[in-house]
Amino acid sequence: PELAFEIMSRFIDDIPSSSLKNIINKSYSTFTHEEVTPLVHHGDLHILELFHGPTLAFKDIALQFLGNLFEYLLDKEDLKLNILGATSGDTGSAAIYGVRGKKRINIFILHPHQRISRVQEKQMTTVTDENVFNIAVRGSFDDAQAIVKSLFRDIEFKKKYNLGAVNSINWARILAQVVYFVYSCLHVIRHEKDCSLDFTIPTGNFGDIFAGFIAKKMLPAGTIRQLTMATNANDILTRFVKSGDYSLGEVKMTSSPSMDIQAASNFERYLYYLMDQVPARTAELMAEFSRCGTLNLDDCQEQIRRDFTAASISDGEVSETISSFYDKHGYLLDPHTAVGVKAAEHFKTAGIPMVCLATAHPAKFSEVVKEATGVMPPAVDSLDGIMEAESRCKVMVAKDNDIRAYIAAHALR
Repeated sequence: PELAFEIMSRFIDDIPSSSLKNIINKSYSTFTHEEVTPLVHHGDLHILELFHGPTLAFKDIALQFLGNLFEYLLDKEDLKLNILGATSGDTGSAAIYGVRGKKRINIFILHPHQRISRVQEKQMTTVTDENVFNIAVRGSFDDAQAIVKSLFRDIEFKKKYNLGAVNSINWARILAQVVYFVYSCLHVIRHEKDCSLDFTIPTGNFGDIFAGFIAKKMLPAGTIRQLTMATNANDILTRFVKSGDYSLGEVKMTSSPSMDIQAASNFERYLYYLMDQVPARTAELMAEFSRCGTLNLDDCQEQIRRDFTAASISDGEVSETISSFYDKHGYLLDPHTAVGVKAAEHFKTAGIPMVCLATAHPAKFSEVVKEATGVMPPAVDSLDGIMEAESRCKVMVAKDNDIRAYIAAHALR
């Protein structure tokens, strides 16, 4: 909490220090591990466990903070807020748990119908608080995200219904994620003295790795040496790093569904830096991408490869990695973390500590883990009975106007 305050207070100047400290402390109090994001060492890797929050995924670290931040600001200004977000699996439940039952907030979460794990779906749809609205969209995550972005671009609609964002398009989420990159550096350097660190980050929407990019800019030069983005078969970001080709493909369903994404929401933020922080050039390129579904950034390859390395990992490699890592270390990886661990094998450099981000608890993907290892992940109290619990969800076609009408009918005014 103290480190979070030191980092966040450099970006937040409109909340008194005592109030910001209280928000941070309240946010971290829901985690089951005293270190919040502990580092564990297995073989030649440091595993950063980001899954000790209420929904067992890294999204909790930012969304517990964001929920309490919203509550503080709404009370202060005597306002109401309608939160709108899309999820590829974990953001939705973390956002819902962050604001469930809060009086001044309604939350609308879109997820791709039957394209996330059953546990992920149940974590969202079994929250039946009156302020929670789950919408299952017949389509992909990209379809749901496109609707959300469309509604936020409609300034009149956004103002009329006081819409707020919880996806990683909200800067506060990125800010909260910067903290655990800095924490990892301080932790490793304390034990291994003067050294540089490498990070491998399972990547879908580019938010987590962008937080690493910001942390690298904040820390002394050389502290973070290399950021590796690990993608599954949805490899648009890997292609971008390797060849400068940022072009949409068909969304493929994999064993790591939270990364089944093509158009990454936070790519625009990195593009801004790649374009020498010129907003007009960034907007021009994003408009071109919206029109054509492709960008050729071959001219920027030298800079891109200084900033990132990348690897695309197949489902077969994921299964083999979960199995072999368990055999060697007795440690269970969820499929998203396994994508990162396998990518780390490609880029691990002798003598340089490598931190792999563990983005979800293996119990959230128990079927994949059991198939790979023959072992069922240990039971977690927060999932007890969830599969049999009552659900509430609205299944809708992926049409902007239909979603718009549903939100208008249920929004706080």
